Amino acid sequence: MSSFPFRRRRGGRPSLGRDFTLLWWASALTNLGDGALLAAGPLLISSVAPAPLAVAGAAAVQTAPHLLFSPVAGALVDRLPRRSVLVAADLARGAVLALLALALLTGGADLWAVYAALFALGTGEALADSAYGALVPSVVPRELLGRANARLALTFSLNNQLLGPPLGALMFAALWALPFGFDALAYGVAGLVLLRLAVRPRAPEPERAAGGSLWADTVRGLAFVRGVPVLRTLTACILVMNLTGVGAFSVWVLYAREHLGLSEAGFGLFIAAGAVGGVAGARLYGVLEPRVGRAFLLRWGLVLEAATYPVLVLVRDPWAAGAVMVLFGAHAVVWGTAAVTVRQSVTPDALLGRAAGVYRWADLGGAALGAVLGGVLAQTLGLSAPFLVAGAAVGALAVAAWRPLGAAGE
Repeated sequence: MSSFPFRRRRGGRPSLGRDFTLLWWASALTNLGDGALLAAGPLLISSVAPAPLAVAGAAAVQTAPHLLFSPVAGALVDRLPRRSVLVAADLARGAVLALLALALLTGGADLWAVYAALFALGTGEALADSAYGALVPSVVPRELLGRANARLALTFSLNNQLLGPPLGALMFAALWALPFGFDALAYGVAGLVLLRLAVRPRAPEPERAAGGSLWADTVRGLAFVRGVPVLRTLTACILVMNLTGVGAFSVWVLYAREHLGLSEAGFGLFIAAGAVGGVAGARLYGVLEPRVGRAFLLRWGLVLEAATYPVLVLVRDPWAAGAVMVLFGAHAVVWGTAAVTVRQSVTPDALLGRAAGVYRWADLGGAALGAVLGGVLAQTLGLSAPFLVAGAAVGALAVAAWRPLGAAGE
């Protein structure tokens, strides 16, 4: 019998429980606030310093903490009370955003102040992402992890991708400081919600020596991921998928305007198509996983992704390309949910933070390098080159990962 207190709804379907609901509410609030900043952030940078290098630098500054600290952040999450880490990260990010909003109101925000705020936000995000990945299995029975992760993915797609950006743009148009103050409030309320989360004692990590260093814990996390074939394969998959896929999408606006002939408004709708697919994918996951299994979803998801990139090169009709992106958005959420659920299922509780940190490291590291690679390929070989390279690379990955991913269904 599960040690988790959960009720059964009518029809016998178990509820995910009070603690997961609290975690979900906190995620919903922060994703809506962060979604608003997806639009407001670039608008602010381009208003303070209207130069392409300044705008690109902002994304690099916010991503840098993930590349520098994610494995260490995961080790911290495994050493410290996870709820406390998440609450502290949310409240600290709320404070940073409140200070930035105040600076904007008083006219004291220059480019370097914005960059400093973005770096602090990225550092908090590195800690929070690992803490979320470790907390979900501690509040949800293992047999319900897929449903829980699908619900979190649905919330991300709705709040971060669909609702947040237009809300942020509207607020920024009314008052520059407004979306940043709104996100500060979201983080503050989320931190208070998380304080109500029940704390369950964790089993100690047998391998950790008394007084062991943070670096030793970090190295142990890297060794654990490398030593479990399915985790090693999933980490390699997300690295290659982002290295090549983000490379293709780094020239997304050029693809939309030059290849499809879309206007600026059409480009916005084209981007939204992927988010709509993400919402559908989050709903589909609960239907697909019990019927076909995680290994099937992971294996054939790679095949689908490999086919997507050359198809996007071939199609020139915006509606057809939009339909492809709806399908791709659904695949991305289904594949990501299956991968996270497998990772949580095979990782001991004491190592959940580090496993999440290492995975996040590969995830964002691949994205950062992929953006550069895509730009170089498009500049030297043409706009289609990043898409064709991505299709070939993910196709080869599907062949190499096919057998190891079979363990995902065990």
